[in-house]
Amino acid sequence: MEGVLSALAGYLLGSISTSILISKAKYYVDIRRSGSGNAGATNMARVYGLAAGLAALAGDMAKTALAGLAGWLLWGETGLAIACGAALIGHCWPLWHQFRGGKGVSVSACIALLLDWRLFLMLLVFFAVVFLLSRRVSVCSLLSALVFPLFYWLTGHGWGPSMALCCLVTVLVIFSHRSNIDRLRKGEEPPFTLKKK
Repeated sequence: MEGVLSALAGYLLGSISTSILISKAKYYVDIRRSGSGNAGATNMARVYGLAAGLAALAGDMAKTALAGLAGWLLWGETGLAIACGAALIGHCWPLWHQFRGGKGVSVSACIALLLDWRLFLMLLVFFAVVFLLSRRVSVCSLLSALVFPLFYWLTGHGWGPSMALCCLVTVLVIFSHRSNIDRLRKGEEPPFTLKKK
């Protein structure tokens, strides 16, 4: 029962799409109708500017933290892993928004922070270095997802519910970026640019 409640809480919280709510409330347009069509912090920053992107990122991380806390209170480490995994699924396929959400990067960032602050810092530095080299957020996201479980292992953690969660992050983030992978393969993926005033 604890596992079911953790999954339910995580999915419902994860289904709250911050970028969609902000774009509709402040700009009167669903973010999924603009830019890349993705309901995520990167597209918010690309379409509406850095402040909008950071607001969406903060909201997505907050909902993930709440989901993780609920899972932890219900069933400890296992509950946290289940709730965060469900929040990731809810973010990508949100119940409240026609199952069209983001690509899971902001949620994954919060998951890293919840699991181990060293993991978060390692991924943050890795993401920044890859971005400086590629200028493409999709490349940063894909490569960060690939090394997610490896970096968690390097911080001294073995197999368990949290490692399973790391592997889920890898699979879902890569799966949600399949259109980006196709554009990268064709050489059509554009570099990241902020909205110009």
